[in-house]
Amino acid sequence: MEERRSKINYYLDIAQAVTLRGTCLRKNFGSIIVKDDVIVSTGYNGAPRGRANCCDLGSCLRDKLNIPRGERYELCRSVHAEANAIISAARERMLGADLYLVCVDAKTGKLVSGTTSCQMCKRLVINAGIERVIVRENENDYSIYNVKDWIENDDSLGQIGY
Repeated sequence: MEERRSKINYYLDIAQAVTLRGTCLRKNFGSIIVKDDVIVSTGYNGAPRGRANCCDLGSCLRDKLNIPRGERYELCRSVHAEANAIISAARERMLGADLYLVCVDAKTGKLVSGTTSCQMCKRLVINAGIERVIVRENENDYSIYNVKDWIENDDSLGQIGY
């Protein structure tokens, strides 16, 4: 008999399915928030409601300007997957919850390892009261980030010269 899929990979599989709704021409992210073994909300990266998506426009401003990954997000049309999941959930359902996050390369459809939430999404995750962020590295492996560590080891302080 085949071994049963772990609960974490089960939820990461669902988050990976959510990436299929992403509209970015670079990377598509899918996230789900889970509390008490119940999916609270889902989110994928895409333009705000009513605005044109990059996939509809056929171009990405950050690609045109050769902006590296992790920089100049203010030029991106998309609302990030974590943000979309958070704004779709009631805060009391997020307190102590886990957020599962998967990244897929939009051009190749392959999983992207070594990703995590950007600085802005980290702030949103912290304020939402989410306890852990679990990020898929490959089909079976993942990294677990304790949000408490993001609070205690404030990596945003180095960016502003403190």
